[in-house]
Amino acid sequence: MARAGPPFLDTRGIIFLAILIAAAVLVPVMALAMPPGSFFHMPVYLVALFGKYLCFALLALALDLVWGYCGVLSLGHGAFFALGGYAMGMYLMRQIGSRGVYGNPDLPDFMVFLNWKELPWTWWGFSSFPYAMMMVLLLPGVLAFAFGWFAFRSRVTGVYLSIITQAMTYALLLAFFRNDMGFGGNNGLTDFKDILGFSVQAGSTRAALFSLSALMLAGSYLIARAITVSKFGKVLIAIRDAESRTRFIGYRVETYKLAVFVVSAMMAGAAGALYVPQVGIINPGEFSTTNSIEAVIWVAVGGRGTLVGAALGAVVVNFAKTWFTGVLPEFWLFALGLIFILVTLFLPKGIVGTMSQWTSRERRRAGGAPAAAE
Repeated sequence: MARAGPPFLDTRGIIFLAILIAAAVLVPVMALAMPPGSFFHMPVYLVALFGKYLCFALLALALDLVWGYCGVLSLGHGAFFALGGYAMGMYLMRQIGSRGVYGNPDLPDFMVFLNWKELPWTWWGFSSFPYAMMMVLLLPGVLAFAFGWFAFRSRVTGVYLSIITQAMTYALLLAFFRNDMGFGGNNGLTDFKDILGFSVQAGSTRAALFSLSALMLAGSYLIARAITVSKFGKVLIAIRDAESRTRFIGYRVETYKLAVFVVSAMMAGAAGALYVPQVGIINPGEFSTTNSIEAVIWVAVGGRGTLVGAALGAVVVNFAKTWFTGVLPEFWLFALGLIFILVTLFLPKGIVGTMSQWTSRERRRAGGAPAAAE
């Protein structure tokens, strides 16, 4: 009798989705319906901060899909995140219209300042929200497809693949720093006014963006979970554990890698698009290789190959970053490195992976069936 695979939603996944849905409902209520003096009132700045954490959680989830289940350690997912952010930022800039400093309805302020006479072709269509949202997914997806097509067909793996993903991100960083690219240069895009006619500074808009971020994270988890528990997901795990053997038995390894890499990049782009209106700016610094490396640390801390752990790791590490940079900002990078070292030594499976391991041992000791592997 064939052994049954893991259920589509295990207890951990159900709890994760329940928390996200509850947060999507309760946080806006606490921010908008509760009076400012109430214990249950949540200030608008906290809503935006927690929304930012959810965007980072979505980025970590996307990275875990390719690293935790396919063994592709990408140090360039920050590029996909930033491209999605720029697509959203370009839409938001086009909504400013004549309300900019220079009052030009056709050109963003930085283009007027640089004496640009007409809108570059790369900006065409970004006054349309559906077009911008299509670009949020299409730009990271096309870049991931082009990069993955050449890298995976050339059978670049391991540390070499990680290095070239990092090189790709750094090349984009340098390109976007140039003013003649038409993306704001070093200053990037900022001073946003509206999104779909609603002020981005309004508390109701902030609450709506938070809820949308929570629901997007929940939906992306369901997509990632559906991939990983399917036959496609089993092949991904086989590629992660024994790529040569998987290729030898007849699977087109490059096709599987490319498909999951593109899906992951599109998720990262969606995370960047939700991030920009909540923080109010997007600049080339988002392409920094440091950001991509931090995302890897989030996944490692939470638990590689667990999905939920990746999202949890992003929230935990960024909460620690918020606290630490407020107390000892100059030592944050040292603290981040220490966290990574300690997790590697004492929690090699991350927070969620270690907890699952402990739970399985207790069940075996109690005589019960072992927990199904993620």
